Amino acid sequence: MTAYDLLFAPFVDYGFMRRALVACLCLGLGSGPIGVFLTLRRMSLVGDAMSHAVLPGAAIGYLVAGSLSLTAMGLGGLVAGLSVALLSGVVSRVTSLQEDASFASFYLSSLALGVLIVSLRGSNIDLLHVLFGTILAIDSPALFEIGAISTVTLAVLAIIYRPLVAECFDPGFIRAIGGRGPIYHFLFLLSVVLNLVASFQALGTLMAVGLMMLPAAIAQLWSRNLPSMMAIAAASATAAGYLGLIASYHLELASGPTIIMTAALIYGLSIFLAPSGLARRYFPRPHLKG
Repeated sequence: MTAYDLLFAPFVDYGFMRRALVACLCLGLGSGPIGVFLTLRRMSLVGDAMSHAVLPGAAIGYLVAGSLSLTAMGLGGLVAGLSVALLSGVVSRVTSLQEDASFASFYLSSLALGVLIVSLRGSNIDLLHVLFGTILAIDSPALFEIGAISTVTLAVLAIIYRPLVAECFDPGFIRAIGGRGPIYHFLFLLSVVLNLVASFQALGTLMAVGLMMLPAAIAQLWSRNLPSMMAIAAASATAAGYLGLIASYHLELASGPTIIMTAALIYGLSIFLAPSGLARRYFPRPHLKG
């Protein structure tokens, strides 16, 4: 097998592989930077919870449309995700519950409700599609919508970049100067939900957050500069998508889980090889003598 057959032939020969690769590129460009901000705000597990919280709306949209329509699932998922985020915040303010406990309660309820809806109205195949995605079945309209969501995400991050960075490191400063912290927070949560919705058809609700958090963790191991971290996260997410598709094609594996496992493999290598990894800690370079 030549290098061409190994690395390029699947995308040259098959249109569904090309569409899947473009979808991975778009998801990486949007989800990677979002994941970096989630980690900086110590909201890593919130991203995972949000991916489950949008399931009821996405399930209803899927059943109404009768197919994996990103538009229908996106609208339903957007409403469900934002509703869970807002309701958990309200409950934490009017009761003695902490916000993390309130959020966990709502997202677990949403996950159970979403699975119940699909189980009652759909088949086991429908449930598998919603939970695990079908990246190789992405069509051109879905591809355009994923690209549009990635474009909107990058535009929103560019517009609110400075106040978002300030809120990550010193939220009290934004409040002290009378800034619009809640607005920035809402726009950020909206971007998170949109990217999770974009990942539905590709990776499903159970792994949609994978291209957010794993590349963000990789980026933190390799850099401490925020723009560099965002670039590394986007690049590693894209690389995981490409290498995962190649591996799934040649090894005849499920594409979505293979992509996430590829990202996990890059993360594992980074733990050892990155500047802040184990190799530098336990095998430091000798100091130069003058």
